[in-house]
Amino acid sequence: MNSKLIKIAAVVVVVGIVGYFALRFSIGSAVTVGVNSVGPKITQTRVELAGATISPLTGSGTLTGLFVGNPKGWTSEKAFSCGKVHVALAPLSLLGDHIVVKDVVIEQPEFVYETKLVASNIGDLLKNIQGTASSGSSAATTKSGKPLKFEVKHFLLTGAKVTLGAGLAAVTVPMPPIELTDLGTKEGGITSDQLALAVMRSVSSSVVSAAVQSAGKVGSAAGDAAKQATEGLKGLFGGNR
Repeated sequence: MNSKLIKIAAVVVVVGIVGYFALRFSIGSAVTVGVNSVGPKITQTRVELAGATISPLTGSGTLTGLFVGNPKGWTSEKAFSCGKVHVALAPLSLLGDHIVVKDVVIEQPEFVYETKLVASNIGDLLKNIQGTASSGSSAATTKSGKPLKFEVKHFLLTGAKVTLGAGLAAVTVPMPPIELTDLGTKEGGITSDQLALAVMRSVSSSVVSAAVQSAGKVGSAAGDAAKQATEGLKGLFGGNR
């Protein structure tokens, strides 16, 4: 190979590397902007994602610094937060309006659970998302305005902790893991707010389960409130879920 061909090959390699990292950055940036833009509309609370990196070749990546705030009227600033969310996407689906997510793994998220009579912050957050999903006005869209559809093959939330109560009386307890499969598959994809609702229903149930099982650790009053909140959440859907 002569020197000219070597130089051309070197330029191609450099351009390819630069292009890869530019695309990786642009995809991650788009995910971050999307979450920070659409998230608050879906939850009607503060939602912030610090950053994201997604490989354009493999579709694997990591979302970092996810924070979801509490609805108005509650003591704590946050409803939950998570340092890292690992995702695996079907790379070619990123080019269309039907995003196929092969895997989502959320490790060691931290939830805050507050109650007032038959109400709870998690219950209010669920109501907010349910209202948004019903209206369909806050779903993520493409540049052309067409709704983005999502299909999640596997979702796992594990190692979570729930803080019950506030101040000196607060107690942190483990939360049961959540594993979901084929979200949006039979529907041919679901919108971002529908996906958030499907996940949040399971999250709320798991949070309340942790609260009820650990009621003795936070005192009888908090235990009664947790049980009342459980009934309130069931009432949202007309019975046991």
